[in-house]
Amino acid sequence: MAILVKLDDLLHERRMTLTQLAERVDITLANLSILKTGKARAIRFSTLEAICGVLACQPGELLEYRPDSDAGKASVRVA
Repeated sequence: MAILVKLDDLLHERRMTLTQLAERVDITLANLSILKTGKARAIRFSTLEAICGVLACQPGELLEYRPDSDAGKASVRVA
């Protein structure tokens, strides 16, 4: 995936655990873990806003775009 979630770095800088963040954001630890590992396919703006509020960061500090090697290439289906 081309979007990287840099949650580990921010948590380390803030000396906060994933469990503490989950409690403060009011999101399940399982869902936050999915986000942290990059397995999430989407994030709600309200969740992003809550995480940024607790971690005192900007969305750009949490998310990073790195193009995949296949990014920008149109997929072609052959029938």
